[in-house]
Amino acid sequence: MALGAAVLVSATLTLTPATPALAKPGGKPPAECDTDPNAHVAKVPSPEQFFGFPLGKGQPRVLTTEEIEKYVEAVGGASDRVVTGTVAHSVTGQDLPYAIVSDSHNMVPGQLKKIADQIRSLRDPRSLKADKAARIADDSPAIVWIAGNVHGGEKSGADAALKTLYELASGLSCDVAKRNDNLLTVIMPTQNPDGRDASRRTNEYGFDLNRDWFARTQPETDGKLEMLRRYPPQVFVDAHEMGGRQYFFPPNADPIHHEIADQPVDWINRIGAANAAGFGYNGACDDVVTTECYFNYATYDLFYMGYGDSVPATGFGAAGMTFEKGSSSAVEDRVQQQFNTQWATTGWAADNRREVLNGYYSIWQTSLAEGAAGALEPNEVVQPANTVRFPVPDITIRSYFLLPDRQLGDVRRLVERLRRMDVEVYRVKNPVKVPSARVFGGRTASDVTVPEGAYWIPMDQPQKHWIQAVMGEDPYVPFPYFYDVSSWSNPLLAGVDTISTGDAVSPKADLVKDIDGGVASNAPKGGSYAYPMDSAAASELTFRLLGAGVPLTRDVTSGVVTLPETAMKRGDLDKLARSLGVTVEGVRAPASGAALRTPDVGLFAGTGVSTTSGSYGEARYVLGARWGLDLKPVTTADVNGNTPAFTERTVLLVPDGSSSNGGLTEQGLANLRQWVAAGGTYVGLRNEGTRVARAAGLTSTTEKAKPTGYQVIGSHFRVDVAQDSPVSLGRPAEDFQFNNGDPILNPSQTGVNVLTYPTDDTFWSNGYTVGSEALKGTASLVDEPTGAGHAVLFAYNPLFRAYNENGIHLLANAVLYPAPQASPQAKLRVAPDALRSAAATAEEPPNLGGEWRPIVIQVADADLARAQAVVERYTDTAQTASADGSSYITIPNPDGLSADEHPFVRDLVRDLGAAGIPLRSVVA
Repeated sequence: MALGAAVLVSATLTLTPATPALAKPGGKPPAECDTDPNAHVAKVPSPEQFFGFPLGKGQPRVLTTEEIEKYVEAVGGASDRVVTGTVAHSVTGQDLPYAIVSDSHNMVPGQLKKIADQIRSLRDPRSLKADKAARIADDSPAIVWIAGNVHGGEKSGADAALKTLYELASGLSCDVAKRNDNLLTVIMPTQNPDGRDASRRTNEYGFDLNRDWFARTQPETDGKLEMLRRYPPQVFVDAHEMGGRQYFFPPNADPIHHEIADQPVDWINRIGAANAAGFGYNGACDDVVTTECYFNYATYDLFYMGYGDSVPATGFGAAGMTFEKGSSSAVEDRVQQQFNTQWATTGWAADNRREVLNGYYSIWQTSLAEGAAGALEPNEVVQPANTVRFPVPDITIRSYFLLPDRQLGDVRRLVERLRRMDVEVYRVKNPVKVPSARVFGGRTASDVTVPEGAYWIPMDQPQKHWIQAVMGEDPYVPFPYFYDVSSWSNPLLAGVDTISTGDAVSPKADLVKDIDGGVASNAPKGGSYAYPMDSAAASELTFRLLGAGVPLTRDVTSGVVTLPETAMKRGDLDKLARSLGVTVEGVRAPASGAALRTPDVGLFAGTGVSTTSGSYGEARYVLGARWGLDLKPVTTADVNGNTPAFTERTVLLVPDGSSSNGGLTEQGLANLRQWVAAGGTYVGLRNEGTRVARAAGLTSTTEKAKPTGYQVIGSHFRVDVAQDSPVSLGRPAEDFQFNNGDPILNPSQTGVNVLTYPTDDTFWSNGYTVGSEALKGTASLVDEPTGAGHAVLFAYNPLFRAYNENGIHLLANAVLYPAPQASPQAKLRVAPDALRSAAATAEEPPNLGGEWRPIVIQVADADLARAQAVVERYTDTAQTASADGSSYITIPNPDGLSADEHPFVRDLVRDLGAAGIPLRSVVA
């Protein structure tokens, strides 16, 4: 492109000076270029021309979502270096635009696809020989992603991404040429347009999209991951904001997940050094410099597999990085600092392109070798003062098997989740004997026969790291700092039978190429179609059929659902059932069992309940979007006033929240009790859901105080399942339940304790727990009858992030609780019995964590006074207690804020470290 087509735009880059001549070894030398960093192609609209102001320095306000979309379109239409499109659509239907930028010769028809194909081929050394991989590393650009605004209120990363887009799309400098010659840069300015419009962290359903990556329940996440599969990154920037006026970029805080390969961690740390050199402003933060400066090694870990850094790192082998800018800074500084780190990152990637691509190929070679040997990666730490506290155990895992004996719909959903991250899954054709097996739940077995129809996931494949990261029975945290959960084992979330083995087995099996399920056999005339409603997938099928007006019945003993063979066209039934992974069988017998009715569900939106996040939003998504139920909002005033908005509902779902009584008056509590007695089903979740029921005299459960030092950080537990309640229909006698520091319920004396924690040696948990023996013998799910109705109380949140499939199935059972038989007693006003009256007046432990959990800092007893002195700089609400040589400082978190949105926890932990106080654990 002729340099005469340039226009000079003053102060566009505002960068720390860099040498603009040749690329460093590993990057291609730039083509003809201009030494003036402000030379640009005139026809590409600059931010000043398009918005009326610059981006970064001099920017007076953040951009709107509409402005972002239009600018991406305008730049794409004006520059031959840019291809644009739509990654996905948000919940409300908004576009999530993207732009791919590189040298114009990479954008010609077919070339972009060729580059993407070549990068993808590096991920499978079985079919790509080393010499060809080396040629790709020599010739092909690397792929860098810059994504912003996954949290809607954190806007500066998106604006900075547009500044990066403009520079790459129109700049004529050697710095720009170097980047475009060596990189394909994928720019996704906003990952959450609905949240951006509302200046809200979450999407329209209240989901934190930076916790949704492995489960990909939300359309914004799902579309993004499909795009990542098409253009797999070697570097991924996820641009955020935090509190204060500082800036974070890696090196990360511990813990780092052990299955993240060495190469991405090395690249991340080196990119951190490049960002430090290119940051500008006040440089590194210290005791004197505390604003417009950067810091590392704090707060932001690389552990949980739902983050926008850990998933690119583990699932795609990228240098996945979170960048965080303090939101208290002026707009111009927020955007400029985001741009400076984006520019430094792309510069490093361009300079080291060949090394990165060679290393990228090596990642997958190592995966194959480790998978064949059944070797897990060891735990490591990156923070200089930390040491590995919990090593990965010396076990060998060569294969996983998902057994087909129950919850088959959820087994197949998990298979699809794996396949959509390029995991190879096989369906076993003939039974195979496994000499030595580890049975999920901490058990072992010998000579296990894996039946035909089981699903086999061999570790000897490129995605070994990802398989272990999401399938593993335990994530094996190296160091007890927790900013999220400590377990997300997908088989445990689904509650499906799973084994692993270190044996070298080679079953006869077929590669799964599409989801299994659908109508397996025709129903004869006068017969019916049947399927077991034993999974979240089968529950969704049931609600979808009810929503289509299909008459359904369910056997109250087996849980099997049937429909007349004339009720729905076979092809339509096959398509719907197959999409959900459910097998439907044609049978000779006519449909039989108790009739199922579409429930009329009220969703409580009263005092203490957040309607923009947490279980309220999860209910809107699962029950509303997935099940198709028309949820009706019910307010505190509706219950207190006994209005039709409340009384006409057949089910009332009370989400988690911060109130003990939902704001209900004595009359409101009596109204609620009478509504249940008349046949209503009350479903209460976690803190507020169980406490409102207790206040209304609907349960004899009481809350057990948690002992000092008690920690359950999003862990899985084995639970015993009572088979004498419709709520447990279709579940096994032993199941798994996810606990995130939930209230501890003493068992009911007036109802059925559906899920209880074992008291004997079958008690088991994974993840990180301390003092969890306090759970033994307590209940996590209770079915309490009152008159003709029931109160179903979950001590935990079965809707958590919409990925807790066994909990979702139990919730479906509760919502479909069999209709009561007509009874004269149902019309009587029912007073609570003595046990429930006593429970209603029992003292409750304070809810210190809202819908999340309190902040807990563990130190040695000898360090307590010094730690308290630091904590008191931030809050006077902290509580302290000691046990077994440790002191625990608990800081209430009534709003349920996560660590990265909390106003001071990051600074507090940093100051504790600066004071030289050894931290035994941090939970936030």
